[in-house]
Amino acid sequence: MTIDTGLSTRSGISLPRGSGMGGGIVPGVFDQAESMRPTIYGERWSIVAGHPLVSEVGAEILRRGGNATDAGVAAGFASNVVQVEMCNLGGIAPILVREAGAADVQAVAGVGTWGASADLETIASRFGGALPLGGVPSIVPGAVSGWLTALSRFGTMELPDIMSAAIELARDGFPLDPRTASHLAHMGAGFGRWETSREVYQPGGVPLGAGDRLVQPALANTLQRLSDAAADARAAGASREQAIEAAHELFYAGDIAQAIVDFVAERGGYLEASDLAAFRADVTPAPSVRFGDWDVHVTPTWSQGLIVAQALGILERRGIRDIEQGSVEYAHEVIEALKLAFSERERAYGDPRFTAESAEALLDDEHLTALAGLVGDRALPNVPTMEQAGPQLPSTTAIVVVDAEGAAFSSSPSDTIDGAPVIPELGIICSPRGVQSRLVAGHPNALRPGGRPCVTPASVIALGPEDAVWASACPGGDVIVQAIVQAMLQQDVYGKSPQAAVEAPRLFGSSYPGGFHPHPVGESLVFVEAGFGEEVIHGLEELGHEIIDWPSNEFDAGSVQTIVSTTGAEGTRLLAAGADSRRTAYAQAR
Repeated sequence: MTIDTGLSTRSGISLPRGSGMGGGIVPGVFDQAESMRPTIYGERWSIVAGHPLVSEVGAEILRRGGNATDAGVAAGFASNVVQVEMCNLGGIAPILVREAGAADVQAVAGVGTWGASADLETIASRFGGALPLGGVPSIVPGAVSGWLTALSRFGTMELPDIMSAAIELARDGFPLDPRTASHLAHMGAGFGRWETSREVYQPGGVPLGAGDRLVQPALANTLQRLSDAAADARAAGASREQAIEAAHELFYAGDIAQAIVDFVAERGGYLEASDLAAFRADVTPAPSVRFGDWDVHVTPTWSQGLIVAQALGILERRGIRDIEQGSVEYAHEVIEALKLAFSERERAYGDPRFTAESAEALLDDEHLTALAGLVGDRALPNVPTMEQAGPQLPSTTAIVVVDAEGAAFSSSPSDTIDGAPVIPELGIICSPRGVQSRLVAGHPNALRPGGRPCVTPASVIALGPEDAVWASACPGGDVIVQAIVQAMLQQDVYGKSPQAAVEAPRLFGSSYPGGFHPHPVGESLVFVEAGFGEEVIHGLEELGHEIIDWPSNEFDAGSVQTIVSTTGAEGTRLLAAGADSRRTAYAQAR
C-alpha cells in the first residue's frame, strides 16, 4: 500500500510517497494524537488520583474485590502520606458517593468545624482582623471522619486492609518524584517557620530532592494505631462498622484528640476536647442540577461545589450547545457564567445549617434563568475581585473511582503543610481551614462557633441515562470549579474524549473576593492558557475583560481527574478515564 503523505516543504516541494512499512521520509499514515496522554479504558474498574502511587493503592484494592468507596478511602489515606504537600490526615476531605444502582448521590462532609469557643468579634479584635497561621484558624480535623464514615456507610472491606498500604508508605518511606520534591522545596518558605515541620520535611535543614526517600514515622504510628483499634475491636467480636467506629473514637475522643487540642491551644487556637468528641462527618443528599442528559450532583454549600451546578445551569440556559468551541463567544459566556456563580458564593454560600438560602433555591429554574439573563455582550461590572494570581502553589489533590456496578467515589482531600505546624507526636497538622471563613458579621460564610467554613475543594458525580456515571474532581483553590466546568463542557458539549477534555486550554476568571483570608479584592481579571489564540484574546479585551497570559499546561489551571461510565455495545459497562497532564495525576483501569 502506498499513501500520499499530504506533506510538503514551505517552499512547495512535496514529500515522496511512502507506505506503512517505510519507503518514505515519514510514514504519514496515522492521525495526530488528540491529547498528550491516552484516555484509559476499562470494564471492571477505573481510578484516577493525584499521584501514581496513590492510584496504585486504590487499584490494588479494586483488584482484590473492593468497591469504589473501598478504593477511594484507601487512596485517600495514601494521599495523606504521598501527597502530604497537598493534603493531610489532619486536614479535610469533601466526599461524594454513589452506591451501585442508586438514583441519588450522598455527600460526606469531611470538613471540620470551628470550636465552640471561637467567636468572630473576639478573634477579629484580638488579631486586628487577621487570622495568623499556626493555631488560630484551626478547625476540627475532618478528613479522618470523612474517610471512616464513607468506608463504614458505603464500603465493604476491613479498615486494616484499607490502611495497610498507607501505613507502609509512611513507615518505610518512598522515593520522591521530581515534581513532589520541587513542591516540598518551594513550600519550605512556609513550613520552614516551624521546627516540627522542618524536622520531617527538611531533615538536617536540607530540602529533599528527587529520588530522596520521605519517611514519616510519627504519621505511620498514628495510622497504625487507628488500624489496630479496628483490628482489636473486630477480634473482640465487634462488627465491621463497630470496628471502624472504634478507630473514629480513638482519633476524636482519645489521647490523639487531646494531643491535637493541647497543641492548638498552645498556639492561640480555639479547640477543646469536646469539639472533637462531638464531631461527625455528616452524610446528606448532594444537591444537583440538570445539564443535558445528566443530573450533576455536587458537594453542598459547605464547599464551593454549587458553583459547578449554577454555572452549568446558566450556560445551558444561554445556549452553550449552539456556540462554537474555543471562540470569543464561548470564552465570554464561560467567564460570565462563572462570574455570576462566584457572586452567588459571596452572597449565599456557607454552612447550610446556618445560611438562609438553600441549595435547592440557588438551583431553582427561575433563579438560574434570571442569572442567565444578566449575561450580555460586554463583561459584567466587576464584583469585588482578587488582585492578582489567585491560587497558591499546591493546594489540594483529587481522587475519583468508578467500578463495574456503577458505584462511584469522588473526593478532593486538602490542607497543605505550609498552613500549620506538624504535631510532632502525631505526624499531622490540624486543619487551618478557618482561613476560608469570613470575619464579617452577617456574611453567609462568617466564622461561627461550631460552624463549617465554605471550603474551595469540591467534588462532582453526574448520573445519566442507562445507569451512566460521570465522576470528576480537581485541585486548585478557586480554580477547582472553573476547571471542572470547562472540562465537562469539552466532553459533553463538544464531544472530546475524557483525556482530551481535561487537557484542553482553560480560562480562569477572578471577578470575586478570593476564597482565602484576607480575601483580596482587585480588578476583573481573566487568565488565559496558550491555545485559545490571539483572536480570542483580542476579542475578550474588546468585550471589557482584562487578560493575563498563561503558558500551556499551566500548573495553576488545576488538574481535572475524570471517569465516565457508559454502557458498551454488548451491554457491559465501559469506563473511560482522563488524568490531567498539568500535574502528577495518573489513571488506571481494568
